[in-house]
Amino acid sequence: MTIIEAGDLWVANIPFSTGTGSKKRPILILWLDGDDAITAAITSVQPRTRTDVILDNWAESGLRVESTVRLSRLVCLEKSLLRAKIGRISDTDAQNLRNIWDMYIKPEF
Repeated sequence: MTIIEAGDLWVANIPFSTGTGSKKRPILILWLDGDDAITAAITSVQPRTRTDVILDNWAESGLRVESTVRLSRLVCLEKSLLRAKIGRISDTDAQNLRNIWDMYIKPEF
């Protein structure tokens, strides 16, 4: 059995909000909570907001194309929805994501 760790990049079955299906998408594991993984979406689309972070070392991390992590697109997934490990985020990209998280991800209540 493959071990799942924070910082891993996986392909996951992301359920549609309508509950009528799912789509395989790359995700970054942010942290684990029991049988769930809290994840951020990965996309090939250029950043649209200040919480979209380009991965400088995307190829080294196992991705096929230049990619952006969307910290504003967090999804809690059951570990059973994780299909295949792609790779691991580089230390440099991880630190950049932590910096953006610390600057911009805050509750607004």
